[in-house]
Amino acid sequence: MNNIRIKQDLHIHTTYSFGDSAVVPQQTVQLIENLNHAELRGISDHFGYLKGDVFQKYKADLHQHGFYCGCEVNDSIDVLEAVNYSFDYFIYHCRDKASEYKGAERLVETGKPVIISHPIAIGADLDKVPTDCYIEVNNRYIWKAENYKAFYTPHLSRFRFVIGSDAHQPNWLNQTVARYAAAQMGIEETMVFSAPFQSQTKSL
Repeated sequence: MNNIRIKQDLHIHTTYSFGDSAVVPQQTVQLIENLNHAELRGISDHFGYLKGDVFQKYKADLHQHGFYCGCEVNDSIDVLEAVNYSFDYFIYHCRDKASEYKGAERLVETGKPVIISHPIAIGADLDKVPTDCYIEVNNRYIWKAENYKAFYTPHLSRFRFVIGSDAHQPNWLNQTVARYAAAQMGIEETMVFSAPFQSQTKSL
């Protein structure tokens, strides 16, 4: 068991995202539970792989293993379907298009937490993002952006921020670079949920 854990990680992928070439077969829900790398954890596989009958199995599997059940929504078209599923939270690709900002607004209307994922990598304009959204500092992409301070710091007082690993493989289950970048900018992470998910099965 890992005794040095990060506070939270809600941007994690598993083999449920079976069509994502970055996801390796070892990236299972069970292994991520065993690694215990964060105090509060959620799985957010790509929504396109979770539609229909798969969803109930996915949600039950995550909750049984102590994870919040999220998904990563790729665009405003997927939003139209995703809002009909009982996810605990949403991660959203908010590209710089009017339709995508409206997609973010629609997700916020569900009352569930909405995290704007790797906004600098997809070219989001934070001036247009709903302020009820959380903004992610993404460990997978932040190091590629030399201008990350100029991108994030004008908005520090407007948003709440989270840090995500965006792990597709077991060795990506860390946030070292993102936490360094956040500290450089004076970003204090907000806990999206007040406590780790408690599995009813485990509490019996």
